Amino acid sequence: MKKKVLIITYYWPPAGGPGVQRWLKFIKYLPEFDIEPIVYCPENPSYPIVDESLNEEVPSHVTVVKQPIKEPYRLAKLVSAKATTKISSGIIPKQKKQSLIQRLLLYVRGNFFIPDARIKWVKPSVSFLIDYMSSHHIDTVITTGPPHSLHLIGLELKQRSNIKWMADFRDPWTTIGYHKQLKLSRSSAQKHLQLESKVLQNADAIVVTSENTKKEFLTKTSVPISVVTNGYDSHHIARPEKDGTFTISHIGSLLSERNPKQLWQALRELCEAHAYFRSAFQLKLIGVVSEDVLQTLTDFQLQPYLENQGYVSHDEAIRAQMSSQVLLLIEIDSEDTKVIIPGKLFEYMASGTPILALGPQGSDVEQILKQTNTGYYMGYDNKDQIKSHILSYFEAYKSGVLSVDAIGLERYSRKSLTKTLAELIMNI
Repeated sequence: MKKKVLIITYYWPPAGGPGVQRWLKFIKYLPEFDIEPIVYCPENPSYPIVDESLNEEVPSHVTVVKQPIKEPYRLAKLVSAKATTKISSGIIPKQKKQSLIQRLLLYVRGNFFIPDARIKWVKPSVSFLIDYMSSHHIDTVITTGPPHSLHLIGLELKQRSNIKWMADFRDPWTTIGYHKQLKLSRSSAQKHLQLESKVLQNADAIVVTSENTKKEFLTKTSVPISVVTNGYDSHHIARPEKDGTFTISHIGSLLSERNPKQLWQALRELCEAHAYFRSAFQLKLIGVVSEDVLQTLTDFQLQPYLENQGYVSHDEAIRAQMSSQVLLLIEIDSEDTKVIIPGKLFEYMASGTPILALGPQGSDVEQILKQTNTGYYMGYDNKDQIKSHILSYFEAYKSGVLSVDAIGLERYSRKSLTKTLAELIMNI
Protein backbone atom coordinates (compact mmCIF):
# COMPACT_ATOMS: atom_id res chain seq x y z
CA MET A 1 0.00 0.00 0.00
CA LYS A 2 1.34 3.40 -1.01
CA LYS A 3 2.05 6.03 1.64
CA LYS A 4 -0.26 9.04 1.23
CA VAL A 5 1.50 12.41 1.37
CA LEU A 6 -0.17 15.83 1.20
CA ILE A 7 1.92 18.43 -0.62
CA ILE A 8 0.95 22.04 0.09
CA THR A 9 2.12 24.38 -2.65
CA TYR A 10 1.16 27.77 -3.99
CA TYR A 11 2.66 27.32 -7.45
CA TRP A 12 0.91 24.73 -9.60
CA PRO A 13 0.00 24.72 -13.31
CA PRO A 14 -0.90 26.96 -15.02
CA ALA A 15 1.66 28.93 -12.97
CA GLY A 16 4.73 29.63 -15.06
CA GLY A 17 8.31 30.22 -13.98
CA PRO A 18 10.71 28.04 -11.99
CA GLY A 19 8.66 27.80 -8.77
CA VAL A 20 6.24 25.26 -10.22
CA GLN A 21 8.77 22.88 -11.75
CA ARG A 22 10.25 21.33 -8.58
CA TRP A 23 7.12 19.68 -7.22
CA LEU A 24 5.47 19.11 -10.58
CA LYS A 25 8.42 16.81 -11.37
CA PHE A 26 8.66 15.19 -7.91
CA ILE A 27 4.99 14.30 -8.08
CA LYS A 28 5.50 12.72 -11.50
CA TYR A 29 7.89 10.13 -10.06
CA LEU A 30 6.84 9.67 -6.41
CA PRO A 31 4.38 6.80 -7.16
CA GLU A 32 7.32 4.74 -8.48
CA PHE A 33 8.68 4.84 -4.91
CA ASP A 34 5.46 3.78 -3.15
CA ILE A 35 4.23 7.29 -2.36
CA GLU A 36 0.82 8.61 -3.37
CA PRO A 37 1.02 12.42 -3.70
CA ILE A 38 -2.03 14.60 -3.05
CA VAL A 39 -1.61 18.26 -4.00
CA TYR A 40 -3.26 21.12 -2.12
CA CYS A 41 -3.10 24.50 -3.88
CA PRO A 42 -5.16 27.69 -4.34
CA GLU A 43 -8.30 27.62 -6.45
CA ASN A 44 -8.00 31.24 -7.66
CA PRO A 45 -4.34 32.30 -7.35
CA SER A 46 -2.83 35.50 -8.69
CA TYR A 47 0.15 34.17 -10.63
CA PRO A 48 2.52 36.80 -12.05
CA ILE A 49 3.42 34.40 -14.89
CA VAL A 50 1.06 31.90 -16.53
CA ASP A 51 2.06 28.99 -18.78
CA GLU A 52 -1.01 27.04 -19.89
CA SER A 53 1.18 24.39 -21.55
CA LEU A 54 2.22 23.11 -18.11
CA ASN A 55 -1.32 21.84 -17.50
CA GLU A 56 -0.46 19.01 -19.89
CA GLU A 57 2.38 17.90 -17.59
CA VAL A 58 0.16 17.30 -14.55
CA PRO A 59 0.21 13.50 -14.05
CA SER A 60 -3.15 11.79 -14.38
CA HIS A 61 -2.53 9.83 -11.17
CA VAL A 62 -2.35 12.86 -8.89
CA THR A 63 -5.28 14.12 -6.81
CA VAL A 64 -5.38 17.93 -6.75
CA VAL A 65 -7.42 19.61 -4.01
CA LYS A 66 -8.10 23.33 -4.29
CA GLN A 67 -9.48 25.95 -1.94
CA PRO A 68 -10.10 29.70 -2.52
CA ILE A 69 -7.47 32.24 -1.54
CA LYS A 70 -7.80 35.97 -0.85
CA GLU A 71 -4.90 37.82 -2.43
CA PRO A 72 -4.05 41.48 -1.71
CA TYR A 73 -2.31 41.75 -5.09
CA ARG A 74 -5.72 41.94 -6.74
CA LEU A 75 -6.60 45.02 -4.68
CA ALA A 76 -3.13 46.48 -5.20
CA LYS A 77 -3.62 46.30 -8.96
CA LEU A 78 -6.46 48.79 -8.58
CA VAL A 79 -3.84 51.26 -7.38
CA SER A 80 -1.14 50.38 -9.92
CA ALA A 81 -1.36 47.25 -12.04
CA LYS A 82 2.11 47.74 -13.52
CA ALA A 83 3.90 48.23 -10.19
CA THR A 84 2.01 45.34 -8.58
CA THR A 85 2.85 42.91 -11.39
CA LYS A 86 6.54 43.81 -11.20
CA ILE A 87 6.76 43.41 -7.43
CA SER A 88 4.86 40.11 -7.42
CA SER A 89 7.24 38.88 -10.17
CA GLY A 90 10.27 39.78 -8.06
CA ILE A 91 11.26 42.77 -10.21
CA ILE A 92 12.02 45.41 -7.57
CA PRO A 93 13.54 48.62 -8.98
CA LYS A 94 16.56 50.17 -7.31
CA GLN A 95 15.53 52.39 -4.40
CA LYS A 96 16.49 55.64 -6.10
CA LYS A 97 14.31 54.74 -9.08
CA GLN A 98 11.24 53.65 -7.09
CA SER A 99 8.10 55.68 -7.57
CA LEU A 100 6.00 56.77 -4.60
CA ILE A 101 3.47 54.03 -5.45
CA GLN A 102 6.20 51.39 -5.58
CA ARG A 103 7.63 52.48 -2.23
CA LEU A 104 4.15 52.39 -0.69
CA LEU A 105 3.40 48.93 -2.08
CA LEU A 106 6.72 47.57 -0.82
CA TYR A 107 6.12 49.02 2.65
CA VAL A 108 2.60 47.57 2.83
CA ARG A 109 3.77 44.20 1.48
CA GLY A 110 6.63 44.03 3.98
CA ASN A 111 4.89 45.22 7.14
CA PHE A 112 1.21 44.30 6.81
CA PHE A 113 1.57 40.85 5.22
CA ILE A 114 4.06 38.84 7.26
CA PRO A 115 5.67 36.68 6.06
CA ASP A 116 4.11 37.33 2.65
CA ALA A 117 0.96 38.25 0.75
CA ARG A 118 -0.50 34.71 1.04
CA ILE A 119 -0.78 34.81 4.84
CA LYS A 120 -4.61 35.07 4.67
CA TRP A 121 -4.73 31.54 3.22
CA VAL A 122 -3.28 29.95 6.36
CA LYS A 123 -6.29 29.80 8.70
CA PRO A 124 -8.90 28.64 6.17
CA SER A 125 -6.46 26.05 4.85
CA VAL A 126 -5.78 24.64 8.30
CA SER A 127 -9.52 24.43 9.05
CA PHE A 128 -10.16 22.58 5.79
CA LEU A 129 -7.15 20.28 5.93
CA ILE A 130 -7.67 19.07 9.50
CA ASP A 131 -10.90 17.37 8.40
CA TYR A 132 -9.63 16.40 4.94
CA MET A 133 -6.53 14.65 6.27
CA SER A 134 -8.51 12.78 8.91
CA SER A 135 -11.13 11.52 6.46
CA HIS A 136 -8.50 10.52 3.86
CA HIS A 137 -6.07 8.92 6.33
CA ILE A 138 -3.14 11.21 5.58
CA ASP A 139 -0.47 11.50 8.25
CA THR A 140 2.39 13.17 6.35
CA VAL A 141 2.49 16.76 5.08
CA ILE A 142 5.05 18.59 2.96
CA THR A 143 4.99 22.38 2.65
CA THR A 144 7.09 24.13 0.03
CA GLY A 145 8.04 27.79 0.04
CA PRO A 146 8.30 30.52 -0.90
CA PRO A 147 5.74 31.77 -0.22
CA HIS A 148 6.87 30.87 3.29
CA SER A 149 3.39 31.45 4.71
CA LEU A 150 2.67 27.92 3.50
CA HIS A 151 5.06 26.63 6.14
CA LEU A 152 2.76 28.20 8.72
CA ILE A 153 0.02 25.88 7.46
CA GLY A 154 2.31 22.96 8.20
CA LEU A 155 3.20 24.41 11.59
CA GLU A 156 -0.45 24.71 12.65
CA LEU A 157 -1.34 21.27 11.33
CA LYS A 158 1.57 19.87 13.31
CA GLN A 159 0.43 21.61 16.47
CA ARG A 160 -3.20 20.51 16.10
CA SER A 161 -2.75 16.91 14.97
CA ASN A 162 -0.35 13.97 15.13
CA ILE A 163 1.18 14.42 11.67
CA LYS A 164 4.71 14.20 10.31
CA TRP A 165 5.77 17.41 8.62
CA MET A 166 8.54 18.14 6.13
CA ALA A 167 9.33 21.78 5.27
CA ASP A 168 10.86 22.24 1.80
CA PHE A 169 12.74 25.52 1.29
CA ARG A 170 13.27 26.29 -2.39
CA ASP A 171 14.85 29.58 -1.22
CA PRO A 172 15.98 30.86 2.19
CA TRP A 173 13.60 33.00 4.27
CA THR A 174 15.13 35.96 6.10
CA THR A 175 18.42 36.00 4.21
CA ILE A 176 17.12 36.00 0.64
CA GLY A 177 18.17 39.10 -1.30
CA TYR A 178 14.79 40.78 -1.80
CA HIS A 179 13.97 40.52 1.92
CA LYS A 180 16.10 43.60 2.57
CA GLN A 181 14.14 45.61 0.00
CA LEU A 182 10.76 45.24 1.73
CA LYS A 183 11.20 48.35 3.92
CA LEU A 184 10.64 46.34 7.08
CA SER A 185 10.21 48.05 10.41
CA ARG A 186 12.28 46.68 13.29
CA SER A 187 9.27 44.86 14.73
CA SER A 188 8.37 43.39 11.31
CA ALA A 189 11.91 42.11 10.78
CA GLN A 190 11.80 40.52 14.24
CA LYS A 191 8.46 38.88 13.45
CA HIS A 192 9.97 37.26 10.34
CA LEU A 193 12.82 35.86 12.42
CA GLN A 194 10.41 34.51 15.03
CA LEU A 195 8.23 32.77 12.44
CA GLU A 196 11.26 31.35 10.65
CA SER A 197 12.54 29.98 13.96
CA LYS A 198 9.20 28.34 14.78
CA VAL A 199 9.12 26.57 11.43
CA LEU A 200 12.74 25.43 11.62
CA GLN A 201 12.38 24.24 15.20
CA ASN A 202 9.07 22.38 14.82
CA ALA A 203 9.28 20.59 11.48
CA ASP A 204 10.14 16.89 11.62
CA ALA A 205 12.45 17.23 8.63
CA ILE A 206 13.79 20.09 6.53
CA VAL A 207 14.77 19.95 2.86
CA VAL A 208 16.79 22.67 1.14
CA THR A 209 18.13 23.10 -2.37
CA SER A 210 21.75 24.05 -1.64
CA GLU A 211 24.63 23.22 0.69
CA ASN A 212 24.99 26.88 1.67
CA THR A 213 21.35 27.04 2.80
CA LYS A 214 21.93 23.89 4.84
CA LYS A 215 24.93 25.54 6.53
CA GLU A 216 22.81 28.58 7.39
CA PHE A 217 19.91 26.55 8.80
CA LEU A 218 22.21 24.30 10.84
CA THR A 219 22.96 27.37 12.98
CA LYS A 220 19.24 27.83 13.64
CA THR A 221 17.88 24.34 14.35
CA SER A 222 18.75 20.80 15.37
CA VAL A 223 16.08 19.31 13.08
CA PRO A 224 17.60 17.03 10.38
CA ILE A 225 18.35 18.96 7.17
CA SER A 226 18.83 17.34 3.76
CA VAL A 227 19.89 18.83 0.45
CA VAL A 228 17.77 17.84 -2.53
CA THR A 229 18.59 20.14 -5.42
CA ASN A 230 16.40 20.93 -8.37
CA GLY A 231 17.16 19.00 -11.52
CA TYR A 232 16.45 18.26 -15.15
CA ASP A 233 13.86 15.92 -16.64
CA SER A 234 13.53 13.94 -19.83
CA HIS A 235 11.33 15.63 -22.42
CA HIS A 236 9.75 15.01 -25.81
CA ILE A 237 11.35 17.98 -27.54
CA ALA A 238 13.46 17.14 -30.58
CA ARG A 239 16.93 18.71 -30.52
CA PRO A 240 16.88 21.72 -32.86
CA GLU A 241 19.79 22.82 -35.00
CA LYS A 242 22.21 25.23 -33.40
CA ASP A 243 21.75 28.91 -34.24
CA GLY A 244 23.84 30.06 -37.16
CA THR A 245 24.84 33.17 -35.23
CA PHE A 246 27.02 33.20 -32.12
CA THR A 247 24.01 33.40 -29.82
CA ILE A 248 24.56 34.10 -26.13
CA SER A 249 21.20 33.58 -24.38
CA HIS A 250 19.89 34.31 -20.91
CA ILE A 251 16.68 32.48 -20.03
CA GLY A 252 14.71 33.64 -17.00
CA SER A 253 14.20 36.87 -15.07
CA LEU A 254 16.87 39.57 -15.11
CA LEU A 255 16.28 41.68 -12.01
CA SER A 256 17.60 45.20 -11.48
CA GLU A 257 20.37 43.90 -9.20
CA ARG A 258 21.22 41.10 -11.63
CA ASN A 259 22.95 43.45 -14.03
CA PRO A 260 26.66 42.67 -14.59
CA LYS A 261 28.05 45.80 -16.21
CA GLN A 262 31.49 44.23 -16.65
CA LEU A 263 29.89 41.56 -18.86
CA TRP A 264 28.08 44.14 -20.97
CA GLN A 265 31.27 46.18 -21.28
CA ALA A 266 33.25 43.08 -22.27
CA LEU A 267 30.74 42.31 -25.02
CA ARG A 268 30.85 45.89 -26.22
CA GLU A 269 34.65 45.85 -26.41
CA LEU A 270 34.62 42.54 -28.28
CA CYS A 271 32.18 43.99 -30.81
CA GLU A 272 34.39 47.03 -31.29
CA ALA A 273 37.64 45.06 -31.59
CA HIS A 274 36.61 42.09 -33.75
CA ALA A 275 34.66 42.59 -36.97
CA TYR A 276 33.79 38.90 -37.29
CA PHE A 277 32.56 38.75 -33.69
CA ARG A 278 30.47 41.84 -34.36
CA SER A 279 28.88 40.29 -37.46
CA ALA A 280 28.12 36.95 -35.79
CA PHE A 281 27.11 37.98 -32.26
CA GLN A 282 23.53 38.00 -30.97
CA LEU A 283 22.33 38.49 -27.39
CA LYS A 284 19.00 36.82 -26.59
CA LEU A 285 17.06 37.65 -23.42
CA ILE A 286 14.16 35.27 -22.82
CA GLY A 287 12.01 36.11 -19.79
CA VAL A 288 11.11 39.16 -17.74
CA VAL A 289 13.82 41.85 -17.94
CA SER A 290 13.99 44.93 -15.73
CA GLU A 291 14.11 48.39 -17.24
CA ASP A 292 17.44 48.99 -15.49
CA VAL A 293 19.06 46.11 -17.41
CA LEU A 294 17.61 47.28 -20.73
CA GLN A 295 18.87 50.81 -20.09
CA THR A 296 22.35 49.50 -19.29
CA LEU A 297 22.41 47.54 -22.54
CA THR A 298 21.49 50.75 -24.36
CA ASP A 299 24.25 52.62 -22.54
CA PHE A 300 26.78 50.04 -23.73
CA GLN A 301 25.40 50.26 -27.30
CA LEU A 302 24.37 46.60 -27.37
CA GLN A 303 20.83 47.24 -28.61
CA PRO A 304 21.72 46.37 -32.25
CA TYR A 305 22.67 42.87 -31.12
CA LEU A 306 19.75 42.36 -28.71
CA GLU A 307 16.70 40.15 -29.19
CA ASN A 308 14.41 40.61 -26.20
CA GLN A 309 11.80 37.84 -26.47
CA GLY A 310 10.00 38.20 -23.13
CA TYR A 311 8.39 35.22 -21.41
CA VAL A 312 7.99 32.02 -23.45
CA SER A 313 6.54 28.59 -22.64
CA HIS A 314 8.69 26.02 -20.90
CA ASP A 315 8.99 23.97 -24.10
CA GLU A 316 10.18 27.02 -26.02
CA ALA A 317 12.70 27.78 -23.29
CA ILE A 318 14.15 24.27 -23.58
CA ARG A 319 14.45 24.66 -27.36
CA ALA A 320 16.28 27.93 -26.88
CA GLN A 321 18.67 26.30 -24.41
CA MET A 322 19.58 23.65 -26.96
CA SER A 323 19.80 25.94 -30.01
CA SER A 324 21.91 28.69 -28.39
CA GLN A 325 25.69 28.68 -28.65
CA VAL A 326 26.29 29.85 -25.06
CA LEU A 327 23.94 30.15 -22.08
CA LEU A 328 24.24 32.96 -19.54
CA LEU A 329 23.59 32.28 -15.87
CA ILE A 330 23.61 35.51 -13.85
CA GLU A 331 23.06 35.77 -10.11
CA ILE A 332 23.03 38.88 -7.92
CA ASP A 333 26.54 39.58 -6.64
CA SER A 334 26.04 39.41 -2.87
CA GLU A 335 26.78 37.21 0.11
CA ASP A 336 23.09 36.31 0.41
CA THR A 337 22.88 34.81 -3.08
CA LYS A 338 25.66 32.26 -2.55
CA VAL A 339 22.89 29.90 -1.42
CA ILE A 340 20.79 30.31 -4.57
CA ILE A 341 20.91 27.61 -7.24
CA PRO A 342 18.57 28.66 -10.06
CA GLY A 343 16.38 25.78 -11.19
CA LYS A 344 17.31 26.46 -14.80
CA LEU A 345 20.96 25.57 -14.07
CA PHE A 346 20.16 21.86 -14.32
CA GLU A 347 18.23 22.22 -17.57
CA TYR A 348 21.12 24.33 -18.84
CA MET A 349 23.53 21.51 -17.98
CA ALA A 350 21.38 18.89 -19.70
CA SER A 351 21.01 21.01 -22.86
CA GLY A 352 24.54 20.32 -24.06
CA THR A 353 25.21 24.05 -24.43
CA PRO A 354 28.23 25.65 -22.69
CA ILE A 355 27.40 27.85 -19.69
CA LEU A 356 28.93 31.20 -18.78
CA ALA A 357 27.99 31.98 -15.16
CA LEU A 358 28.53 35.12 -13.10
CA GLY A 359 27.84 35.53 -9.42
CA PRO A 360 29.35 35.69 -5.92
CA GLN A 361 32.46 33.68 -5.14
CA GLY A 362 31.92 30.52 -3.11
CA SER A 363 28.44 29.77 -4.42
CA ASP A 364 26.95 26.30 -4.85
CA VAL A 365 26.61 27.02 -8.58
CA GLU A 366 30.37 27.38 -8.92
CA GLN A 367 30.95 23.95 -7.39
CA ILE A 368 28.31 22.23 -9.51
CA LEU A 369 29.71 23.65 -12.75
CA LYS A 370 33.19 22.48 -11.81
CA GLN A 371 32.01 19.00 -10.82
CA THR A 372 30.01 18.50 -14.02
CA ASN A 373 32.42 20.26 -16.41
CA THR A 374 29.55 22.18 -17.99
CA GLY A 375 30.79 25.77 -17.96
CA TYR A 376 32.82 28.63 -16.52
CA TYR A 377 31.99 30.54 -13.34
CA MET A 378 33.33 34.05 -12.66
CA GLY A 379 32.88 37.03 -10.39
CA TYR A 380 31.31 40.24 -11.63
CA ASP A 381 34.46 42.34 -11.49
CA ASN A 382 36.86 40.43 -13.74
CA LYS A 383 36.19 41.88 -17.15
CA ASP A 384 39.37 40.49 -18.72
CA GLN A 385 38.55 36.97 -17.58
CA ILE A 386 35.02 37.33 -18.91
CA LYS A 387 36.34 38.48 -22.29
CA SER A 388 38.82 35.63 -22.40
CA HIS A 389 36.20 32.96 -21.83
CA ILE A 390 33.77 34.48 -24.33
CA LEU A 391 36.55 34.59 -26.92
CA SER A 392 37.45 30.96 -26.23
CA TYR A 393 33.80 30.00 -26.82
CA PHE A 394 33.73 32.14 -29.96
CA GLU A 395 36.89 30.55 -31.39
CA ALA A 396 35.39 27.10 -30.80
CA TYR A 397 32.17 28.27 -32.48
CA LYS A 398 34.13 29.48 -35.54
CA SER A 399 35.90 26.12 -35.74
CA GLY A 400 32.64 24.18 -35.36
CA VAL A 401 33.77 22.45 -32.17
CA LEU A 402 31.86 24.35 -29.47
CA SER A 403 30.43 21.64 -27.22
CA VAL A 404 30.22 20.31 -23.66
CA ASP A 405 31.81 17.15 -22.26
CA ALA A 406 29.60 16.83 -19.18
CA ILE A 407 30.26 14.34 -16.38
CA GLY A 408 28.07 13.03 -13.57
CA LEU A 409 24.78 14.61 -14.69
CA GLU A 410 22.63 11.59 -13.78
CA ARG A 411 22.64 12.52 -10.07
CA TYR A 412 20.64 15.64 -11.04
CA SER A 413 17.93 13.85 -13.01
CA ARG A 414 14.46 14.40 -11.59
CA LYS A 415 13.91 10.66 -11.13
CA SER A 416 17.16 10.20 -9.21
CA LEU A 417 16.37 13.21 -7.00
CA THR A 418 12.84 11.92 -6.36
CA LYS A 419 14.28 8.61 -5.17
CA THR A 420 16.35 10.51 -2.61
CA LEU A 421 13.31 12.55 -1.56
CA ALA A 422 11.15 9.44 -1.25
CA GLU A 423 13.67 7.84 1.10
CA LEU A 424 13.55 10.96 3.29
CA ILE A 425 9.74 10.91 3.33
CA MET A 426 9.63 7.25 4.32
CA ASN A 427 12.05 7.85 7.19
CA ILE A 428 10.38 10.90 8.76
